[in-house]
Amino acid sequence: MAPIRFGLVGSGWRAEFFTRVARELPERFQLAGVVQRDFAKAQAFGARWGAPAFADYAGLKDAGVDFVVVSVKPDAHLAILTELHRLGLAVLCETPAALDLPTMLELWKLVEQGFRLHIAEQYLFQPLHASRLKLIADGALGQVSSARVSVAHGYHGVSLMRHYLGIGFEPATIRGKSFAARSLEGPSRFGWPESERFAATTQLMGEFDFGDRLGLFDFTDVQYRSPVHSMHVLVRGDRGEISDFEPRMMPTYGQPVTRPITRADSGRYSDLYGYAIKSMSCGDDVLWTNPFPGARLMDDEIAIAVAMERMMTPEGPYPFALGAQDQYLSLLMTQAAKTGETIRSERQPWAG
Repeated sequence: MAPIRFGLVGSGWRAEFFTRVARELPERFQLAGVVQRDFAKAQAFGARWGAPAFADYAGLKDAGVDFVVVSVKPDAHLAILTELHRLGLAVLCETPAALDLPTMLELWKLVEQGFRLHIAEQYLFQPLHASRLKLIADGALGQVSSARVSVAHGYHGVSLMRHYLGIGFEPATIRGKSFAARSLEGPSRFGWPESERFAATTQLMGEFDFGDRLGLFDFTDVQYRSPVHSMHVLVRGDRGEISDFEPRMMPTYGQPVTRPITRADSGRYSDLYGYAIKSMSCGDDVLWTNPFPGARLMDDEIAIAVAMERMMTPEGPYPFALGAQDQYLSLLMTQAAKTGETIRSERQPWAG
C-alpha cells in the first residue's frame, strides 16, 4: 500500500510532530510538500525533512496530497482554511480551530459547504487515555456519572472530560474559578531554566453540570513537562472508578477487583527489539495495542499518527464540530472564572 501523502502549512515546533511521524514511519506517511509564509523558511524546513517547498497552497494540490496539516497560529486559520477549502483540499488542523465563537461559526459555514475539516485533538488517542476509554466502553465502571480531569489546558482538558463522560453536545451549566500562586519553574519546550526560580502560576478550575453527569476541570499552567506536578484523572461510575492508573471495579457483586493499568515496552532488560511501547493492559485484559509496532515514537506522536491515519477513513479522526464544542465550552469556563457568573451553554449550529 502506498504511503499517505500529506502537505504541511507551517514550520514551527508543533509542525515537527507530524514530520517526525513521517520520518519514523516512511512506509505509512510521506511529507509531500511544505508551505510557509516566509518561503525561505519553507525551503529550509523542507530541506531538513526531505520535502519540496511551495510558494502557495496550489502547490500542495498539484503535488497530489491526501490532506493538508495546518500548524500555524490559530488567528491565521480562517484565511488559510478558506483558501484550502476553495482548492478542494481536506485538512487536519492543529488546535484550536479558532480563538473565538464568531470565527468558529464562520468555519462551520465552510464545513456546511462540504469542507472536510478535522481537528488534531490527539489526547484521547494517547495510550493511557485510550486504555481508560476502552475500559469505560467495555462497561467496567457501569454508568459513568462524573469525571475529574487535571491533564491539559482548555479545550484539550474539556475534550478528555467529555469523552470520559460520554458527552456530546448536551447543554451544560458552567462555573469557573481561577487562583493565582507561585510555583517552582520546570522545563520549557527548549529545556530547563539556567537556575532554580519560581514563576507566577494560574490554576483554572471549571465545573460542568450536564444534568445527569458532572465534569470537573482542573489545570495549573505549570503542569506541562513539570516533574513535580502530576496529572490526575478520576472517573466514577455506578460499578466503580478509575483513579489515575488504578481501576477499582466490581464485575460480580461482593467481589471487588483492583487492578492497575500497566504498560508493556520492548527493548527492556534482555529484549533486543529496540525500545518502543507495545501495549497497555489491566490484569489479563489488553486494552490497547500499538498500531505502529516497533516505532520509536513518544505517546503524543503515536496519537498524532493515529489521527493522520484516520484522515483516510470516512469518519475521520475528530470532526470540526467536536473541536469547536471543546473550544466553546473552554471559552465559557474562562469567562465564568473571570466574572464569577454561572453560565449556561447554548446549542451551536455545529451540534445539529
